[in-house]
Amino acid sequence: MLAAACSSPAPEPESTHAAYSLDNPMNVEYLETHLEKQGPRLVLNSERENVLRSKLETDPLVQAYYATLKSDAERILQEPFLEREIYDGTRMLAISQQMVSRLGTLGMVYHLEKDPRLLERIDQELITVSNYEDWNPSHYLDTGEMSLAVSLGLDWAGEDLPASTVELAQTALIEKGLRPSFSGESYTWWIDAIHNWNQVVHGGLVAAAITVAEREPELAANTLSRALDKMGLALAEYGPDGVYPEGATYWDYGTMYSVITSSMLSSAFGTDFGLAEFPGFLESADFRLLAVAPTSEFFNFFDTGSNVRGDNRGVGDHTVAWFNRGVGTVNLAWFAAHTGNSLYFDPSYFEDSRENRRRSRFDGPAMVWLTQYEPVGYRPLPLVWKGDGVNPLVIFRGGDNDPEKNSEQFYLGAKGGRASINHGNMDAGSFVFELDGVRWSVDPGNQSYAPLEQAGFNLWSSAQDSERWLLLTKGNHGHSTLTVNDALHRAGGYSALTDFNDGASGEHPEATFGLTGIFEGQLQSASRRFVKEGSRSLLIEDKIQPFGSTETLTWQMMTTASVEPAEGGAVLKQDGKVLNLDILSPAGVSVSVIPLDPPPMELDKHIEGLKRIEIRVPAAQLEGREGTISVRLSGNG
Repeated sequence: MLAAACSSPAPEPESTHAAYSLDNPMNVEYLETHLEKQGPRLVLNSERENVLRSKLETDPLVQAYYATLKSDAERILQEPFLEREIYDGTRMLAISQQMVSRLGTLGMVYHLEKDPRLLERIDQELITVSNYEDWNPSHYLDTGEMSLAVSLGLDWAGEDLPASTVELAQTALIEKGLRPSFSGESYTWWIDAIHNWNQVVHGGLVAAAITVAEREPELAANTLSRALDKMGLALAEYGPDGVYPEGATYWDYGTMYSVITSSMLSSAFGTDFGLAEFPGFLESADFRLLAVAPTSEFFNFFDTGSNVRGDNRGVGDHTVAWFNRGVGTVNLAWFAAHTGNSLYFDPSYFEDSRENRRRSRFDGPAMVWLTQYEPVGYRPLPLVWKGDGVNPLVIFRGGDNDPEKNSEQFYLGAKGGRASINHGNMDAGSFVFELDGVRWSVDPGNQSYAPLEQAGFNLWSSAQDSERWLLLTKGNHGHSTLTVNDALHRAGGYSALTDFNDGASGEHPEATFGLTGIFEGQLQSASRRFVKEGSRSLLIEDKIQPFGSTETLTWQMMTTASVEPAEGGAVLKQDGKVLNLDILSPAGVSVSVIPLDPPPMELDKHIEGLKRIEIRVPAAQLEGREGTISVRLSGNG
């Protein structure tokens, strides 16, 4: 058990990067000595190709998936070429991502089939995007993804492309991908970032560097050396337990690029220089699966999107819903290949030949990971889990070892952390809670960026006075947490996981977050404890020591259920199910309901039926100027 909560704010954890970094022997001499002499080099190499071709002869799953790739390649042949378009005034990202899909699919199938129609199309795709005026370096994600796309096309089509196209595309990689990243312009801030931008752009430029290594060895070596120095900044954020601070859908994005970078480095150099073994990285696959609740939805903190598909796949069965998203499923296939853990592998994705199947733009590289997968065992997910780090989480799940009916539908996801993380919200202390197939406590989740940016809204500043925190999706007023004096949380305040018991010795599982840091100047101390009292009961206990200037404490729970205030609490109803909310302390307070449909501001996200349950407690009512707010959420039966 960790140390108990204390009255002073818990310090933010030191970065894992201080104790662990990637190996970096890279220079021109190393590059020329160790780089694979013959192509392909990116994800695929001669050894991996031999395995792939062998399994194409013998493995029905590989055969089925390859048939789908070939069908996708035929579809791409009928599509118009893509024009350079800054579609929202900022991004060309969708164009770059489509190119990753096109050249990854066409390149893989051409490499195996040598179909001249596919070669001609790869040639024309490369000419088209290489002649763009630039790859939008002001939003370098676009440049990074386009660099990967062009590199895959060049590498997998090999020497069969016209020399003029190879020269043109390599020049584009150099002048539109690599050199701008050394310009010192303000748009190169991502080099030292600690989030998905670091992973995506360094990954794309690693591909470009390997592709132009013979032509520009010094530029290539400098790019690779910089990546090996800097990628650890983002990888450190996974430590120590695998929590991806930006949430589950950004795990899909950032981790995909770390996965493909690991795969490219190991195919080109015989090593990924320690990337896959970075502390917390492999464990993050568990985080990604644990973030899927029984309703099929994510524990959707920060800018996490929806996991529910239009066909409602996996609703009520989280073990199916784990694989609802194509990028996430392909990601997990790499983890399955790397670890042998069949928990991470979904054969149905590779069997699915429907034209409208859920796709990943990395389906071409996934062909390699599929053929690398050899199951060696199955390790189930824990029912009680914690992840420490810069955005600590706890997840309590039901399971077969709980005797009560429907116990597997119990789900708590709760968090600490701080707001001023990339894509962060003022949500420390917040939680989502599910029971009986209903999400009772909700998180408002992500919100489309473009309309806010186009309105001139200050979305990306995490300063205390930023407009960002006025949004329902971003500020503490839109989350199931505590609010003091109706004020904002401290954007830079940190909430640590200060106590945890997994219940393995017969106790109730419980976890405590120290909240003092997010209430600096508002409270002397604060902590929130979650206790799974049984398979149908959750206790939330807040211990608070106010200042003399503290006036009001507000306990909040966001919900889309109907709420009927009752003596000592409320009754929530949704989808024919009932949840009881009981106020255990202090005495004499009641529930009020604040409708948020329509939302407070025109720019706020609209969520049908959203409301905020409030329990407002005057600070003077806390006995001895300190006290406890205790609430129990329980299902009937």
